Amino acid sequence: MAAPPVPYPEAGSDPSQYVRTREKGSRDVTYPAAPEPLAVPVYDNHAHLEIEDGVGLSLDEQLARAGEVGVVGVVQAGGDIDSSRWSAWAAASHPRVLAAVAIHPNEAPAYQAAGRLDEAIAVIDELAAQPRVRAIGETGLDFFRTDEDGRPAQFESFEAHIALAKKHGIAMQIHDRDAHDAVLETLERVGAPDRTVFHCFSGDADMARIAGERGYWLSFAGNVTFNNAQNLRDALAVIPRERILVETDAPFLTPTPHRGRPNAPYLIPVTLRYMAAELGVDVDELCAQIAANTLEVYGAFED
Repeated sequence: MAAPPVPYPEAGSDPSQYVRTREKGSRDVTYPAAPEPLAVPVYDNHAHLEIEDGVGLSLDEQLARAGEVGVVGVVQAGGDIDSSRWSAWAAASHPRVLAAVAIHPNEAPAYQAAGRLDEAIAVIDELAAQPRVRAIGETGLDFFRTDEDGRPAQFESFEAHIALAKKHGIAMQIHDRDAHDAVLETLERVGAPDRTVFHCFSGDADMARIAGERGYWLSFAGNVTFNNAQNLRDALAVIPRERILVETDAPFLTPTPHRGRPNAPYLIPVTLRYMAAELGVDVDELCAQIAANTLEVYGAFED
C-alpha cells in the first residue's frame, strides 16, 4: 500500500496558521439558520474547527455563534500532527475550548510507512502534557477506509494512544468504523482508560449495552437523526443517561433537515432536541444531564 505524503511542520511553526478546507463539490455550502437557543447550556463533545467549510468561519465566529444558542464549550479534536497542534493552540487560546490530540487510525499507516509513527506518537505525548489538552483522540480502528495491510499500524497506534491516555490521566476519544468487535476486544485486553468515549458512536443496542456495562460514554452526532440510523436510536434508548454525550463532528454529519450542508457547534440544539424527543424526556433535563456528563469526562472548560 503506497503511503501518501505525511504533513509534518517544522518544530516551532505557528500552529494557528494551520487550516484545511473541505471539498465543496455540488452541495449547498451555506450555513443553516441558527436554531432556537437552549435554556440549559451544553457542550460539543467533538468538532474539527480547523476545517473550513462553506463560507469559512473563524474560530472566534464559531464560538460566538455557538454561545448564542447555549453551546458554551467545544472539545476540538485532532487527527494528525498538524491538527493536534492546532487543537492544543486553540484550547490554550480560548477558555471555551478544550483539546483532544491523536493520530487518526487512517493516518497511522501513512506515518508508519514514512518511518515516523513513533515520532508522531511522541509529539502527541508532548502535547498531551498541556493543561488544556483533556483527551487523547481521535484514535481507534477503521476497517472501512484502511485495508488489511494497514491494520497492524492501526493496532500499534491505538494501543500506544491508550497508554498515553493512562499516562496523562485524561480521557480518550475513540474512532470506530466497521471495527466494533476489534475495538471492544482491544480495550478489554489492554485495559481501557478510566474515561473512554466512543466519538460519533456507530454501533447498535447490543454494543451500547456492553459499553454501558464497562462504563464507557457514547457520543451521538447528527447522524442519529438520519432515516437510515435506527441502530443509533436503538443504542440511545438503552445506554444509561449518565453515559450520553452529544457532538457535531463539525463540519461533517450535519443533522436532518440540514444534512449535507456545513455543520458547526451552533447546530447542537437540533441534534439534542431530536434525542430528547426519541427518549421522551424534557429537553432541559437532557441538557443538564449531558452537560454534567461532559464535565465529568473532561473537567471544567474555564480555569
